[in-house]
Amino acid sequence: MGCKDCGACSAGETPIREDRRMRILLMGNPNVGKSVFFSRLTGVHALSSNYPGTTVGFTQGVIRHKGLCADLIDVPGAYTLDPTNEAEEIARRIINEGADRVILVIDATALERNLVMALQVLAYHIPTIIALNMTDEARHKGILLDVERLEKELGVPIYKTVATTGSGISDIVDNMDKARVSGITAMTKEERWQKIGHIIAEVQTVTHRHHTLLDRAEDISAHPLFGGLAGIVILALSFTLIRFLGEGLVDHIFDPIFENLWLPLLNKLSAFLGEGYLRSLLIGRLFDGAIDLEQSMGVLSTGFYVEFGMVLPYIIAFYAALSFLEDLGYLPRLAVVFDALLHRFGIHGYAIIPTLLGFGCNVPGILATRVLESKRERFIAATLISVGVPCVSIQAMLASTLGPFGVKYVASVYVVLLIVWLILGRLMNLTLSGFSPELIVEIPPYRIPSLRAWMAKLWFRIKDFFLEATPLVLGGIFLVNILDMAGILERIGRALTPFFHKVLGLPPSTAVPVVMGMFRKDIAMGLLIPLNLTAHQMLVAVIVLSMTFPCIATFVVMWKELGALRMLEASALMICSAVTAGALLNLFLAAF
Repeated sequence: MGCKDCGACSAGETPIREDRRMRILLMGNPNVGKSVFFSRLTGVHALSSNYPGTTVGFTQGVIRHKGLCADLIDVPGAYTLDPTNEAEEIARRIINEGADRVILVIDATALERNLVMALQVLAYHIPTIIALNMTDEARHKGILLDVERLEKELGVPIYKTVATTGSGISDIVDNMDKARVSGITAMTKEERWQKIGHIIAEVQTVTHRHHTLLDRAEDISAHPLFGGLAGIVILALSFTLIRFLGEGLVDHIFDPIFENLWLPLLNKLSAFLGEGYLRSLLIGRLFDGAIDLEQSMGVLSTGFYVEFGMVLPYIIAFYAALSFLEDLGYLPRLAVVFDALLHRFGIHGYAIIPTLLGFGCNVPGILATRVLESKRERFIAATLISVGVPCVSIQAMLASTLGPFGVKYVASVYVVLLIVWLILGRLMNLTLSGFSPELIVEIPPYRIPSLRAWMAKLWFRIKDFFLEATPLVLGGIFLVNILDMAGILERIGRALTPFFHKVLGLPPSTAVPVVMGMFRKDIAMGLLIPLNLTAHQMLVAVIVLSMTFPCIATFVVMWKELGALRMLEASALMICSAVTAGALLNLFLAAF
């Protein structure tokens, strides 16, 4: 990449390399503060992408500081460069591609473990500078380090930092030209551990320290029993907060914007376009001569409203809560607590994070399955999210369709989805080839989140949601309109009418909404309301809709993440599960 792309150079600053922009790798173990370092070094202007041929993501930005203009690559966190998972494999491939400098972030509270990868990185003989991070926490824990001695042992400059406050980070950038090649050479595993033992004995002293209240909270939250109970309480409180914040954003900000600004513009556009295919595509159907933002199914009406008026507020609230729990250090504990349960379904504890995201929106939930280490795990998790995890908009429609019949019918949907989730997960674990690796994760100490880092992470995630989901949602609405205008949906519905009546006990009028549910199930649920179904029929129809694809966006994302063949396999599992659950529920309800 030419240096002309750098804003600092165009402002008159001179890059260190004349032929191209310097390439700096930001490396370290997971949970050592690399993301905070990256945010402070580059600001919020960064590019997130996947390594070619993988689902593992990394972030790239630009450092502009005094005379330095360089690309900074946030390498996936790794415990070792002898890969045990896909992230570590990508970390090794990135450093093998070469770099001009390495900023190696080391956790001062866990020096022994961090030195495993540090010695491997130094053996590449790339000029390196070390950020000894969390020195404040080390001091609080009674860990004393001789930094000068550690510099001599590793042969590169070391600067003490506290990433959350920004302390010492400017020293790293100011002294980038002092990065040196270490005399460390490649070692066997045994030689490496001997070297680590020698370094620890020379530089580290640990003094006695009494447990604090925070230490006790850390122990309780990772306990198999009390940690599980605490996890349930924290999740319940988190979802209550998310629902409160999401509804507040919808009621007081987003709905007024759409009702007072966007809807009048659409009305003028609708009058200008008149009757025809273009209005049907952009505006959709009119109900009693008026545009219904939820049901008109136009690209500019329902497409924009579903994306920005219904989903985005909850996405903001959800990611705000998730980022806070992540920066606090709670999510790894939650993963460990749920690992024993989820391993019975072929996925390890980190699948709880994509599952939680799925309750906000299935699209980012499936995208988040990238944190899982094997293709088998990602397939199982993505399928279970699509089948058994209703997103916010679907949950809202459940209340609209089944609420008039009583709370027990709404609760029945969640019970059935949970049962199907458990059974389907167990069956896939028993029948799918491959393996699910054990969960090996560091549990970091609790930390007070940095407001700046939290806001930067929130912005990155919302931006990624826009880039990933918006084209898919609008494209899905467009596709549904094309199929509807061509009469394809109606023909499919008529063809399936006998099946719906005999197997599911549903009247012919439900066939078209259920088929449309393959593209946008929350809207399809709304189309069931005027059909005057009985409580039992409505429950069966809602169950069937809830267990197929949440929307066309989910369909496309699964195609992108899993591949065409795996996506078709997941689709077959969804349809079979939905039909089986609907048929059994129909028989059960008919018997009583």
